Amino acid sequence: MKRTLIKNVTVVTMNEKDERFPGWIVLEGGKFGALGAGLPPADAFDETVDGQGGYLLPGLIDVHSHLGLYEDGLGFEGADGNEDTDPITPQLRAIDGVNPMDQAFREALDAGVTTVAVSPGSANPIGGQVALVKTAGRRIDDMVLKAPLAVKFAFGENPKSVYHDKDETPVTRMATAALIREQLYKAKEYLWRKERAQADPDEDEPDYDMKLEALVPLLRGEITAHFHAHRADDIFTALRIAKEFELRPVIVHGTEAHMVADLLAGENVPVVNGPYMTDRSKPELKNLTERAPALLREAGIETAITVDHPEIPLRLLLTAVQLAVRAGMDETDALRAVTSVPAHIAGMGDRLGMLKPGMDADLVLFSGHPLDWKSRVQAVWVDGETQVRRM
Repeated sequence: MKRTLIKNVTVVTMNEKDERFPGWIVLEGGKFGALGAGLPPADAFDETVDGQGGYLLPGLIDVHSHLGLYEDGLGFEGADGNEDTDPITPQLRAIDGVNPMDQAFREALDAGVTTVAVSPGSANPIGGQVALVKTAGRRIDDMVLKAPLAVKFAFGENPKSVYHDKDETPVTRMATAALIREQLYKAKEYLWRKERAQADPDEDEPDYDMKLEALVPLLRGEITAHFHAHRADDIFTALRIAKEFELRPVIVHGTEAHMVADLLAGENVPVVNGPYMTDRSKPELKNLTERAPALLREAGIETAITVDHPEIPLRLLLTAVQLAVRAGMDETDALRAVTSVPAHIAGMGDRLGMLKPGMDADLVLFSGHPLDWKSRVQAVWVDGETQVRRM
C-alpha cells in the first residue's frame, strides 16, 4: 500500500469543528491516514511532498453539472443532455451520455474539482438519472461513486418553452406538474403491485416498465429528487409534489429561494444555488443575485454552490465561491458550500468533503489562501493518486 506524506501545509479540514492548523497529512492506499499539527512523523514513506506553506483542502465538489454531456467546443454532435422528444424520461442515465475524454474534465481537475454530480438537462419535466462521479479517469464506469444519485425533475420556463416550440404538452406550469404527478402515481401503483407479488406468490408481478422501474428507488427513499426550479412558486410546487409522494427533495438553482428563505427554512430542504455569474437570460432569472448564498445560509438553509457547467465552466467554481464571500457569505460557509455540504447532500458525507482519517484521499493544494484571487492550484489528488502537480 502506497503511503504519501504531504508536509509543510496549512491543513483546512472542513470538519465539524472547522479545524485549521500548520501541519501534515498522510495518504494511505487511496484514503486519508493520520494528520496532525507541527512536525510530521519520522516514518518511512513512498513519497514525500513539500507543500511549501500552501493551503490543503478537500477536493472541491459541485453537486449539479452537465459535465461531459455537453462537450466543450461542440454543437449538436456533443449535446447529449436533453432527450426532448418525450417529456417523461426517468429511464435515461446520465452515465450513458458522458464523455470523460471531454477536455472540461481535465480543466475541472486542474482547478481542484474532484467530484461532480452529472445531471440530464432541464428540457423535460422528468429528465433522467443523475450520477455522482470523480473527475479523474477515462472510462465513466471507473469514475462512478453513485448512479443513480437522484432523479432529475424540471419546473418553470424550460419545459414550457421546449414543448411550446413543438406544439406539444406541457406548455403551462400546470401541465408540467400534472405530468410529473401522473408518472409518480403510476410508479407508486407499479411498486405496490411488485411488493404485493413478492409477499403473495399467487399474485402476478406487473409487466416490466423501464420508466416506472427507474422511479422505484426514488419512491423507496433510496435516492433523492433533484428539482430544477428558479422561481419561488416553482420551488413550492416542487416541494408540494415531494410531500405528496414522500420524496427526498433537493432544490437545484433556487434563484428566488433567498426571497422566501424564511419560509424554506422550516422545510429542511437543501438548496444548490447558482449559477449567479451569468446574465438574466430569461424572465425567471430576473431576481438573480450573488447575495443569494449568504442570505440562504443566514436563514439556516443548507446551501451548496453550483456553476451549472457548461453554463459557467467548472474551472471557475472557486471564483463563484469568492464572489459569494465578496457578496456577504461567511468564508467558512462558502468553502463548505463546495466541500462538506455538497458531500452531505449527495449522501457521501462519510467519504467526501472533509480531511478525516478513512475518507477518500481527494484533496487540493493551493499556493495561498483559497479565497485569495492570487492563489494557484499547486497539486490535486484523487483517491490518493496525483492528478495535478505544479511544484
